[in-house]
Amino acid sequence: MIDKEQTLGQLATAVPGAARVFHRHGLDYCCGGSKPLSKACAEGGLDVATVLEEVQAASTTPAAPLDWGQRPLAALIRHILDRYHAPLKLEIPRLVELARTVERVHEGNPRRPMGLASHLDGMQRAVDEHLMKEELILFPMILEARGRLARMPIQVMLAEHEEHGQALRKTRALTDDLQVPEEACLKWRELYRALGELEQELMDHILLENSVLFPRALEEG
Repeated sequence: MIDKEQTLGQLATAVPGAARVFHRHGLDYCCGGSKPLSKACAEGGLDVATVLEEVQAASTTPAAPLDWGQRPLAALIRHILDRYHAPLKLEIPRLVELARTVERVHEGNPRRPMGLASHLDGMQRAVDEHLMKEELILFPMILEARGRLARMPIQVMLAEHEEHGQALRKTRALTDDLQVPEEACLKWRELYRALGELEQELMDHILLENSVLFPRALEEG
């Protein structure tokens, strides 16, 4: 049963396709995943009935993802490493270089994303440090069944997830909400397309850790 008083995180975790519905409407289902759908829609000026209808439609999607709430923690961590950590380490540096090119080539265009490359460079450093902490400290603790001792590291990761969410919002501000100007070249268009994809991937990544991995680690460790 899908209900408007369920939180964004609960729905995004349990309903196939719900995360994409939320992303399409600009609803923060990762860092803001504890908000009920009704409250999030009210704050965003959205019609909750319309969004709920789209979520219900998404729930009928035949290809349901694996239920990571039931899979072994080791399998969940391996999935996070392969599906999110490894690609992030390659994609953000690519976007930094792409942003530098766009800013340089379109120097005379007032609509160019001025300051984006510097912002993404800082974002890369923050994400790389975050991933290293998880890989070298937190994940080994969880795999050694010491999840209950990981409460403080998890709190640090949750705070850093909030910072990643803020970085994504700044990316939107620097790019006119990822709206591509008519005169944009192919690299400019690819940059904005890839930034939108990065946003979706990072939000899905954060959701999986905040709503599934961390609670399970604290409960089962």
